[in-house]
Amino acid sequence: MNRRKFFEKSLLATGGLMLASIYISCNDDDDQPNIEIPDLTTDNFFEGVASFDPKSTSVIIWSRFTPTASQSTEIKINWQVATNANFENVIRSGEFSTSADRDYTIAIDVQELTSNSKFYYRFFDLSTETVSVTGETITLPAKGDAVSDVKLAVCSCANYAAGLFNVYEAIANSDVDVIVHLGDYIYEYGEGEYGTNENTVALDRVHSPKNEIITLEDYRNRYKQYRGDKQLQLAHQKKPFICVWDDHEITNDAYKDGAENHQDNEGVYETRKQTAIKVYSEYLPIISTDPAKIYRSFDFGSIVSLHMLDTRIIGRDKQLSYNDFFDATTGQLDGLAFQAALQDPTRSLLGSDQLTWLSGVISGSSATWQVLGQQVLMGKMFMPAELLILLGRIIGEVSATGTVSSATSVAFQTALTELTTIKGRVLAGDTTVTTAEMARVNTVVPYNLDAWDGYSVEREQLFTALGGKKTVCLAGDTHNAWYSVLKDINGDEVGVEFATSSVTSPGLEQYIGLDTAAVAGFEQSLEVLINDLQYTDVSSRGYLKVTFTAGEANAQWNIISTIAQEGYNETVGNTASYI
Repeated sequence: MNRRKFFEKSLLATGGLMLASIYISCNDDDDQPNIEIPDLTTDNFFEGVASFDPKSTSVIIWSRFTPTASQSTEIKINWQVATNANFENVIRSGEFSTSADRDYTIAIDVQELTSNSKFYYRFFDLSTETVSVTGETITLPAKGDAVSDVKLAVCSCANYAAGLFNVYEAIANSDVDVIVHLGDYIYEYGEGEYGTNENTVALDRVHSPKNEIITLEDYRNRYKQYRGDKQLQLAHQKKPFICVWDDHEITNDAYKDGAENHQDNEGVYETRKQTAIKVYSEYLPIISTDPAKIYRSFDFGSIVSLHMLDTRIIGRDKQLSYNDFFDATTGQLDGLAFQAALQDPTRSLLGSDQLTWLSGVISGSSATWQVLGQQVLMGKMFMPAELLILLGRIIGEVSATGTVSSATSVAFQTALTELTTIKGRVLAGDTTVTTAEMARVNTVVPYNLDAWDGYSVEREQLFTALGGKKTVCLAGDTHNAWYSVLKDINGDEVGVEFATSSVTSPGLEQYIGLDTAAVAGFEQSLEVLINDLQYTDVSSRGYLKVTFTAGEANAQWNIISTIAQEGYNETVGNTASYI
């Protein structure tokens, strides 16, 4: 390794945007033993501090400095890493030059650290005599080392306008080792758009800028708004993050060539995507030789190999839509055409390069648990077709009018009750179930084509790549909590999926207009009607805590009572154990 060098990430082809570089600090190249540090005032580092991508001997530390009017365009920021909070034992230190080219962010990959250890870090500017808050971070146990357990907090989907980040504060105060963020760290929408509710203005949570973000300045300002939030700052200050993006870091329902929420009058999609990735690299730095390829692995001793995947940007083909397969004349679904499209072997979610990489790292891993950190649901969410049609009608009415017509509501509740009753009889071995009744519960279709259900051929290829290893899939995206058994096309179990609810974004209860009294019954019906589903919570905000030991993986869905005020209670909604 060449000393005192920048790790230059790839130059994006369209638009010529250079991603933010990360300074690599090795053990003998940055020490400043003779530097005199004056009394410092906590100021100018308004976005706090953060750490990312911990490894056994390295971790990225981050901050952002707001220059004064008199400072030059390039600013030299000092940093320190210590083994104690008062910095009496500084083990590493250095200087980093930042500028407007990277929005005055600072990212240091501090290498050659002691494994399985805790560290403290800070940033300061000698010219203004200002200092950041003190951050806390860790290195992971070395690959293969024996450890008693690994505790991960899993979260996703934090819409600033939807409510307070109480979930982040709860995670900051928890005993987890690392925060695994599965995407939708920001949302791209403008004032009054998705996520806005009756509390948005009162809580001073209106998105800034007020327009939908498209330009470089827009994305930077949105990240600064999020990182100005004290609860999110606390989470970053107390715990290291391992992150992947989902769609809203770019724009809604993104895929490799486009997105639902990108229109022709908003410019070239590829330029917008690359702009968003550039700003992501400034505020959420990762260890990658090509930051457009965000997939990477982390080893936690002998227990866990965590493989972070990109199921959104690099390899995803455009999502299928049921609307494309309805006959305009008859109003019926062309089932044959739909199944042909769904089973198209060329359709991809990961892309061939990523799937090949994943197969290689899994086959080469000796860890007890193979853990997939990715965005969308992998479990099979097949529900009766008649129920899905009614759900679609409800969502359309709620979207258009804010309410559900009485006729649709009655039809939905009737169908839900009847189907749940029939399925219950089937599960109980009732031999009087008629052929027509059996057809109603067995005629099932995928609920969410944006998830792995819309890419089922590649899902089978992934299941094959797992090679019988003990597997836990982590998922976000849906704003709801789920627990499913993962089964291949032959019905053989290949692992389990634990999916987290959202930080603030609304769940199914809002999309389908359910009141509090109806939520529990709806959840119970889903657990009966969807074969592989073990548990769901469609109305709570919170996070998932997963504890891995050599013998089992324990999931705990933590619920935060409110996002409408600062005072909240934290309870456990459900637990599950996988051996």
